[in-house]
Amino acid sequence: MKIKYDPEVDAIYIDIIEEKKSVKTIHLSEDIALDFSGNEELVGIEILDASKVIGLERKGKLVLERLEAVAV
Repeated sequence: MKIKYDPEVDAIYIDIIEEKKSVKTIHLSEDIALDFSGNEELVGIEILDASKVIGLERKGKLVLERLEAVAV
């Protein structure tokens, strides 16, 4: 999993399954979109106006890589 924030466009992209490509996008709202693979797996989440939607400060580019999801 990789999370990228670009302050120039104030957008976050959460790349859940990096090796799979998106073939379908569902918009949950004007600011949030879900990307799905051909097998209908969730492969990514895009959040526009991220500073407003999730309360981020627009300081600089951010990339978090090799994150693992863990059930709690």
